[in-house]
Amino acid sequence: MLRLFTINNGTLKEQSSLPEEQLKQSVATASWIDAHDPSDTERQELQAFLRTELPESDDVEEIESSARYFTDHTGIHVRSLFLALTEGRHDTATVAFILQNERLITLREGSLADFRLLRMRIRRGQVTVDSPQELIVTIFEQKVENLADALEDIHRKLEDVSYLVLEEMNSDLENAIDQLAKLEDSNGKIRLCLMDTQRSISFLQRHLRRHPELQETAREIMRDVDTLMSHTTFLFDKINFLMDSTQGFINIEQNKIIKIFSIAAVVFLPPTLVASIYGMNFQHMPELNLQLGYPGALALMLLAGIAPYWFFKRKGWL
Repeated sequence: MLRLFTINNGTLKEQSSLPEEQLKQSVATASWIDAHDPSDTERQELQAFLRTELPESDDVEEIESSARYFTDHTGIHVRSLFLALTEGRHDTATVAFILQNERLITLREGSLADFRLLRMRIRRGQVTVDSPQELIVTIFEQKVENLADALEDIHRKLEDVSYLVLEEMNSDLENAIDQLAKLEDSNGKIRLCLMDTQRSISFLQRHLRRHPELQETAREIMRDVDTLMSHTTFLFDKINFLMDSTQGFINIEQNKIIKIFSIAAVVFLPPTLVASIYGMNFQHMPELNLQLGYPGALALMLLAGIAPYWFFKRKGWL
């Protein structure tokens, strides 16, 4: 789907759906062309307009810097990671930007919250830009704000897990480990997006030197990214602490169980020894002729079991 936007009096407006015969003219006059899962016809129309091949999915996923940030005859190319939500888990998706003097072109797959929020703000007339250059900086500025919100959400969930592990009695520690693993994965995806944003903004700054107001905005974004990077480090440390604590508590519970079995084995060992002795089939065993031999053996076994239990209790091992 191609979504077309124009800048009217400093405000970004979305164009309504147009028939295919008017698509070519609309593409030429658009200030922002958002190609969201474009069809083959739409890709061909864009390629004919740009006079170049659009990148495929495998191309935009390449990680080397020369493949993600470069310039050519079609404009400035930036391929940046955005945070996505897939089946309740955070993931990353790459968006390809092509910045020209007259327009911005974005090529992406899947649904991204950043672009949904931007479209909602556009419908309300809240996105004020004067050029495609300012628009791409605005997109990255909103991206960083959304990443900050995601980090705040992770921090709130981490506080809940912290209470579950450190304060709640008889808590489900295995469930806590599962939650911590998911939070660690989400925090890692956010940190990856922040690192990619640093490289993207740094690249754009070198090509927006004729726009001092955008340079200042870019510097503010970089400061925000630095702050959020520090926060992800703090969250990693806290997640690792809670993971170690949870595993420690699980080991303590397992040791308690093993301790009980060990003490039970020691308690029942002396009575077993007594029973084994008097279960022997030797001919000359004086106790066999005693009238109180049987109750005496039972009393001896009981005493042999009580003695180690009392000793363990006195030592504080129980």
